[in-house]
Amino acid sequence: METTISENQKNISAFIHLSTFLKYFFPFANFIAPLLIWTFNKEKAFVDEHGKQAINFQLSVLIYTILIGLICLPFFIIFATDFISLIETIDHSAGHFSVNNIQNLSGYILLFGLAILLLLALFVFELYAVINASIHASRGQLYKYPLSIQFIKTNLNPIQNEHIS
Repeated sequence: METTISENQKNISAFIHLSTFLKYFFPFANFIAPLLIWTFNKEKAFVDEHGKQAINFQLSVLIYTILIGLICLPFFIIFATDFISLIETIDHSAGHFSVNNIQNLSGYILLFGLAILLLLALFVFELYAVINASIHASRGQLYKYPLSIQFIKTNLNPIQNEHIS
């Protein structure tokens, strides 16, 4: 790793991490934007390391999102097969409300509540990690995202990888 890190390298590295938030405006921009910035600046070791970390983390978040969906899928299929009885329950309870109606809907409420809770937790975790990585990059420090799967091999030593170097 270079001994002196220029302000330009710090800014580019921080921008790589922050560019992942573009996914909220354009589909797959959380992969495309950091990949483009990293590709054009990967000859600088500091920027190269931050680019690899950002891409690895975004791929990891994608995998975690897919896993949450796969975990919820069997439950959704089970409850969706009972869709007709759900419609009948809602139709019959239009005039009155009882405990039995709540029990019929509890599976759906539990399923969607669990999925929303897991996705919200992943969103907050991603927000925290990306902002933390950007701060470290702007200070000229290396950063290893927590729970990040190493798809692209990085140069961090196991001793260095505890979020700061």
